[in-house]
Amino acid sequence: QVQLVESGGGWVQAGGSLRLSCAASGSIFTIDDMGWYRQGSGKQRDWVADVTSGGSTQYAESVKGRFTISRDNAKRTVYLQMSSLKPEDTAVYYCYAQIRAPQTYSYNNYWGQGTQVTVSS
Repeated sequence: QVQLVESGGGWVQAGGSLRLSCAASGSIFTIDDMGWYRQGSGKQRDWVADVTSGGSTQYAESVKGRFTISRDNAKRTVYLQMSSLKPEDTAVYYCYAQIRAPQTYSYNNYWGQGTQVTVSS
């Protein structure tokens, strides 16, 4: 019923920039929080950033000042603008969304399929 489709991953040199997108589709009444996690090879999945439906943002300390999260509610899309990228930012990035279903109005959490970001020295 609901899908989150990510795009924008790829390769970039250290110091460069990359923009990730994640679009929600399907049976959706409203979307509450949207955000991003990332997971490096052999490492745990760490939270990166979150944006509420009203546009309030939060960031992990490791990316604060370098990454910017935003959303377009009309397009049901969340973005992650990444700048000043470092090799340690290399990871699979997963978007998430808290979505309220029609009729029941209950919230469920959904995840994107993941997109690889590789930052080279």
